[in-house]
Amino acid sequence: MSDVYIVGTDMIRFGRLPERTVPSLAAESALLALDDAGLGIRDVEALYCGNLGQAGGMVAQRILAEIGQTGIPATNVANACATGATAFHNAWMSVKAGAYDTVLAVGVEQMGKGLLGGGRSGPSPEGLIGSNTMPAMFAQIGVEHMRKHGTTVEQFAKVSVKNHHHATLNPKSMYRRETPLEEVLGAEMIAWPNTKLMCSVNVDGSAAAVLMSESKVRSLGLMDRAVRIRASEMSSTPFAERQLAMPDFSAATRVAAERAYERAGVGPEDLDLVELHDCFATAELVHYENLGLCADGEAGKLIDSGDTALGGRIPVNVSGGLLSKGHPLGATGIANIYEISTHLRGEAGDRQVAGARLGLTHVVGGGPGMGTSCAIHILERV
Repeated sequence: MSDVYIVGTDMIRFGRLPERTVPSLAAESALLALDDAGLGIRDVEALYCGNLGQAGGMVAQRILAEIGQTGIPATNVANACATGATAFHNAWMSVKAGAYDTVLAVGVEQMGKGLLGGGRSGPSPEGLIGSNTMPAMFAQIGVEHMRKHGTTVEQFAKVSVKNHHHATLNPKSMYRRETPLEEVLGAEMIAWPNTKLMCSVNVDGSAAAVLMSESKVRSLGLMDRAVRIRASEMSSTPFAERQLAMPDFSAATRVAAERAYERAGVGPEDLDLVELHDCFATAELVHYENLGLCADGEAGKLIDSGDTALGGRIPVNVSGGLLSKGHPLGATGIANIYEISTHLRGEAGDRQVAGARLGLTHVVGGGPGMGTSCAIHILERV
């Protein structure tokens, strides 16, 4: 089977864009990605679109109505916060299997302000006092890590300080301002230990990528900026004798990470940078361990060391992450892929990770009664 490459990728600046429509947001990023590849919609053989919200359905077909209806297959995907990454994974599979040579993957979301996972009608009554909301679930994940490993609130808060600083270097981030540790700790409490500045930002946004088979890349002479997809893996919660009451994002991540490292023939020690799912500050620290960036129980020490900051041993969320760049659910997975690809191409400007050759993207999705989904991609500079 052919290797698969990213030959074009881009995203719009995340923000609140109530005057726009979901198809117009998606069309903009799709055209940017096609321009990046030097291609047009007539070169594309299939389209996969990820969108989770209430956009009226069939967003993929509505994108084509804006950028060119060529009769290609158009598939719509929804998979919680892993929606965009799932669309990308399906695009990868279709090229890997030899069904197509050139495929477009788009992720898009338009979100209002308010509680992540609350929906338009708000959270359920149980969630107002219990664990049926995303802030509550990830708060409990953090508290459990504190209980087992002695992690401190300050260590969690340092994730936000780091990611907000990174965002000041990213012109496509929603927020671009420093948040010192004292400000993070003193912000409005949402679900202890996560303050408001330790929670991801609900925004509107879209991102896209053009995937291509190796033979097509070579025939078009696009190898000089192409990014090789070394691994594309997805997982759900594995069976356990005693299932957690809440979704087990850690178990799903560990399953996908193990498969991704095996497929790519690399280990976490080979990575140069990571974009992971920091929907809350507690999540980033826990996923350090789930992805093998450090040993279990060592995540607090890793953030203290500065190793996950720009210039450190393994920079994490140099884009600003979901905490500051923003988290438009359907777009997040492909936005992470855009960020890693930009560094591997040496085109990340002030936030460039020097000498970046191998990067990993990670997203998780799920909720109470839904289980989990995890997607991991390992990308390599050609």
